[in-house]
Amino acid sequence: MKILKNSLLPAIILLLVTLTQSSCKKLFGLNRQTDYDYVKKTLDPNIGISAGKFLLDRATGTGVANGVNDTVFKYMKLGLEYAGIDLAEYEKADRTFLFMHNDGIRVLPTKTTNGVITTTSNIPTAGLWFDFPIVTSVNPTTGVPVTRPATKWSDYPKEDVKNYFLYLIGEGRHNFDNLNANNKTVKSLLPTGAVLSKSTMLGYFNAGKGFDEGGNFYLKILNNSDQAPIVHNNRTNDRSAGYVATNGIVHVFGASLAPGMLN
Repeated sequence: MKILKNSLLPAIILLLVTLTQSSCKKLFGLNRQTDYDYVKKTLDPNIGISAGKFLLDRATGTGVANGVNDTVFKYMKLGLEYAGIDLAEYEKADRTFLFMHNDGIRVLPTKTTNGVITTTSNIPTAGLWFDFPIVTSVNPTTGVPVTRPATKWSDYPKEDVKNYFLYLIGEGRHNFDNLNANNKTVKSLLPTGAVLSKSTMLGYFNAGKGFDEGGNFYLKILNNSDQAPIVHNNRTNDRSAGYVATNGIVHVFGASLAPGMLN
């Protein structure tokens, strides 16, 4: 057996060298790989519709926005309706709109059985309703709030929800072309000095002030990489960003957005 293996070794080496150096266009019936030069392509960020229509189309699933038909902004739209904010605010020009994907509002626990995914509870495990839960009481000894996750927008005071969404609309256009790795201050539609109630943990944020005192939020690009996300208030990276609507800029977030700066 050893002799047989030794006698085959030179033939195997010769075959490998021949195959490697072959100038044939095909090898074992397959085309030989040719050199490929990577060409960087940037997708067109222009969505060709207003921010309001973009929101509506992808909240209801009844229209097609940029070739996509889904309901990823369903819970954002429900929040706006509860707060009494007219979608006309999303038709006004020269604004930066921060959209919340459903996952940024509530993520429900699921299980998979035979490839079928089912929801196991209506109690969120992530998103705004989980990160900023409802305060049910305050421990009299420690002063620490006792909380439970929200399960619907109406768990929050309507005025809090209204102010929260006003905080997510900024004046001016702020996008990759005029942001960098340093925080840029953006004035929101939230009036200066607005506060959040202590009925939810939103009101305990920002050293107990809730909102940024000036009604500002802050945007930056995480780093100089081509793939770097836009960061809100030093805390939340975008899910997708840089949509150029006909009336402004849209950035989408898939995790909860804090009402003030996180240092």
